[in-house]
Amino acid sequence: MELIDISPPLRVGMGVFPGDTAYQVSQTFVIGPGCPVNVGSIAMSTHCGAHADAPLHYDAQGASVDQLELGDFIGPARVIDARGAGALCQFEEIASALDGAPPRLLFRLMDRLDPMLWPTGFRALAAEAIEQLAARGTRLIGVDVPSVDPETSKELPSHMACNRHDIRIVENLMLADVAPGDYELIALPLKLQGLDAAPVRAVLRRPSKP
Repeated sequence: MELIDISPPLRVGMGVFPGDTAYQVSQTFVIGPGCPVNVGSIAMSTHCGAHADAPLHYDAQGASVDQLELGDFIGPARVIDARGAGALCQFEEIASALDGAPPRLLFRLMDRLDPMLWPTGFRALAAEAIEQLAARGTRLIGVDVPSVDPETSKELPSHMACNRHDIRIVENLMLADVAPGDYELIALPLKLQGLDAAPVRAVLRRPSKP
């Protein structure tokens, strides 16, 4: 079975939103005299690397990540090349790729990004596009940038559109080497009780032939 890993590596020095907690590693135990094991520890933001946003991230009364239905994060998905010149990807730019699309959509919005740098000016999704995707039955939206909204946005209209329609959000995927088309997505968030987001190990696999 061929799996395509679309998760960036978590490593010290990786880019994070300015002011957010950087990824940190320390060693609790080290193999040596009197110690048979290595044990590491990590500290990180819930938004480091590939992660699922919970409604609690942008809605004070929203569900936390451990309350989300796992079924939304597993199943048929389509990768769509949504690169373009505008700061926001509009529905008209992706409409032709939606015929027969499954309920999980992964959008390649940018060329290859350096995971060690926080990208500025990345392309995001227009809230109007999410409204129209919701009308088509979309349950999950994934992007290869840190947010479905521009990094300077304070109102977060695309997050809010997802919240209105109970659409799951997965951000910071790696899609530069993935051909557009249909796959099976597996991107389960960690069960972090009461928190606003959680890392995912996101992978794609080709659907089984009948």
